Amino acid sequence: MKPYNILISGGGTGGHIYPAIAIANEIKLRFPDANFLFVGAKDKMEMEKVPQAGYEIRGLWISGIQRKQLAKNFGFPFKMIDSLWRARRIIRQFKPDIAIGTGGFASGPTLIMASRRNIPTLIQEQNSYPGITNKLLSKRVAKICVAYDGLSRFFPIAKIVKTGNPVRQDLLQINAKVNEGKVFFNIDKKKKTILVLGGSLGARKINQLIESNLDFFKKQDVQLIWQCGKFYFEEYKKYDNLEHVQVHQFINKMDLAYAASDIIISRSGAGSVSELCIVGKPVIFIPSPNVAEDHQTKNAKSIADKQGAILLPESELETFPIIFETLLKDKGKQEHLSENINELALPGATTAIVNEIEKLLKK
Repeated sequence: MKPYNILISGGGTGGHIYPAIAIANEIKLRFPDANFLFVGAKDKMEMEKVPQAGYEIRGLWISGIQRKQLAKNFGFPFKMIDSLWRARRIIRQFKPDIAIGTGGFASGPTLIMASRRNIPTLIQEQNSYPGITNKLLSKRVAKICVAYDGLSRFFPIAKIVKTGNPVRQDLLQINAKVNEGKVFFNIDKKKKTILVLGGSLGARKINQLIESNLDFFKKQDVQLIWQCGKFYFEEYKKYDNLEHVQVHQFINKMDLAYAASDIIISRSGAGSVSELCIVGKPVIFIPSPNVAEDHQTKNAKSIADKQGAILLPESELETFPIIFETLLKDKGKQEHLSENINELALPGATTAIVNEIEKLLKK
C-alpha cells in the first residue's frame, strides 16, 4: 500500500499552528511512511514555525477580512482568487489522501479546493465560538473536531466530535518538572513565581499592566517570568535587569515555564486555555477584546463559570492589584482554582482527533 499523503493547513497565530503540528506528529507515529505538506499564509509565523518542526510548507497570498479598516479589504477578492488557484495546484501536485484544517486564513482556500476534488476533509475548531473560516468550511467537510460543548449552534451536529484541543505532550507530566523548571530559569526557589503570557506576538494591555505594577510585584516578594512577545520585546527588555524580573520575547521551553510557576496571567486563546487546564495552576485570564466574535472572553468565561479561573476584562484592569494580592495570600483559593481547571482538561485530544482522521483515511 502506498504511503498516505497528508495535507494540513492552519496558521496566523500559534493557536492554529501548534495544534496542526501536534496532529502531524501523532499521525507520523501511527504512519511513519506518511508524507506531509503544510499550507500556510505567506509572511505569517507558520512559514517559520512549521519548518522548525521538521515539515515542508507552501505559502498562499491570503489575509483576513479587516473589520475595522474596510479600505484594506480592497485586495481581498484578488488574494482569494489567487489562493484558490494556488491551493488547487498544490493539491493536484501533492495528491493528498486527506486535508486537515486547524483554522486561520490559509485553511479556507485549501479545504475548499480539497473538498471540490472529493478528498476527505476534517477541521479542528479550537474555540468556544468559531471563526468565519471554519463556519464556512463546516458545510463542506466530513468531520469537525471541537473542544467545547454547544457548537451545534454553528456546525451540523452529525459532523461534530468533541475531542478537545491538541496540546504539547510534554505538558502531561508537569508536576515532575518543578525543580528542573526553577533551575532552567535560574529563579529563587523560595519565592513565588508569576508567569505572564500574552501570546506569541504579545499583548499590549497585559505588558502595560505588568510594567505599571513592577514595584507592586516587588513589594509582594514575587518574581516574574514575563513573555512580552515579538512585537514588544525591544520596548520591555530593559526590565530584564531588575532582580525580580525576567523578560522573554518567546519561551521555547513552555513545559518548564509552566512547571516553575505558581500563578499564571494569560490571554485566553483556545490553545492557551487547553494547555492551562492540563497544567492545573491558578490562572488570571485577561481576554483580548480585539478578536473575532470576542471568542477569548467566551473561552475564559467557560472556565471561570466553573470556578476554574479568574476572568479579568481589560476594561477592569485597575482592580488587578486587589485581585492578585487576594489570590496570592489565599492558599485555599489557589488550590480550589487548580483542582477545578484541571478537571476540565482533555489530555487525550490529539489521539482522539487522529482517531477520526484514521477513520476517514480507511474509508
